[in-house]
Amino acid sequence: MKIAFFTETFLPKVDGIVTRLTKTVKHLVEAGDEVIVFCPEGCPEEYMGARLIGVPAMPLPLYPELKLALPRPAVSEAIDSFEPDLIHVVNPAVLGLGGIWLAKAKSVPLVASYHTHLPKYLEHYGMGMLEPLLWELLKAAHNQALLNLCTSTAMVQELSEKGIQHTDLWQRGVDTELFRPELRSPELRQRLLGGYDDRGALLLYVGRLSAEKQIERIKPVLEALPDARLALVGDGPHRQQLEKHFEGTATTFVGYLAGEELAGAYASGDAFLFPSSTETLGLVLLEAMAAGCPVVGANRGGIPDIITDGVNGCLYEPDGADSGAASLIEATQRLLGNDLERQALRNAARSEAERWGWAGATEQLRGYYRQVLKQPQLNEAA
Repeated sequence: MKIAFFTETFLPKVDGIVTRLTKTVKHLVEAGDEVIVFCPEGCPEEYMGARLIGVPAMPLPLYPELKLALPRPAVSEAIDSFEPDLIHVVNPAVLGLGGIWLAKAKSVPLVASYHTHLPKYLEHYGMGMLEPLLWELLKAAHNQALLNLCTSTAMVQELSEKGIQHTDLWQRGVDTELFRPELRSPELRQRLLGGYDDRGALLLYVGRLSAEKQIERIKPVLEALPDARLALVGDGPHRQQLEKHFEGTATTFVGYLAGEELAGAYASGDAFLFPSSTETLGLVLLEAMAAGCPVVGANRGGIPDIITDGVNGCLYEPDGADSGAASLIEATQRLLGNDLERQALRNAARSEAERWGWAGATEQLRGYYRQVLKQPQLNEAA
């Protein structure tokens, strides 16, 4: 198959969407497919045998890490030259809308996928009143596609309820060869501790430092567990506010880590805390579990697809400022438990992660592509 991706985010940016796309591209090419990726400028020219085409982009004012790329005539010319069997738009915003238009104009079958729960982000940026409008825009875009893939059962259900048609589940994946318990490292643990003494549990967060991740919710856990230490791995637009919020606590801002360093960080923590209630999946949870780090996550969105409470991690109820804090504290205390219980959680977390390889997720995606290509009418989508 010849597949053209349109994505609003790609290398050199690092996040869960980019991880999924890079692994998908790698396995598609290995399976013999030809792949071209249209993404914001700054990308390399090639990745794992796929051709990348960077499109001029401008930073989104509220979220400068996200760049909006405006489609140019050169994009249409590149599509004509490549002659794709199928176009796959990822989180269509601006560049993705260009992909949708090109698919319609050139009668190329269209698949879309939903990865970022943007309507729920709005309230964290003081724009909650725009949520109904954004759902209407998303519905108009996604209903052009013959298939809309979501990364969790909760998102399949929510998009269907909002009037988005032809939804299905794109299974999760994680690199269990990179993320593994054996990379636990005393040296990395000391780096994560940032000079604080190692007398209690080392709590870990990995991901973007942004408002919608609700990282502030971890502070009451530190107050309830005075011997605990917190390492925040990653960076983002909310870092300054978080540095002020966690001032006076045993918190280390580690910055970005990648590769074996990141995998070792996961393996060296005692508990991975992920307070966000806006996740469509939460790939970092799977990475932590693969590394054998017990996880606490919100009982919302795609997270209950990953965590079975009390078996391979713990869930907390995020609603309400006080009740959310109390629930997160209680879940963290349960997770830390005694050494025997924590080791059982570590083992179960690793076993769960081992069920979800990227090769299987990509083969499932190829099956979806083949189904779409068999559909006789290219313009049946609403």
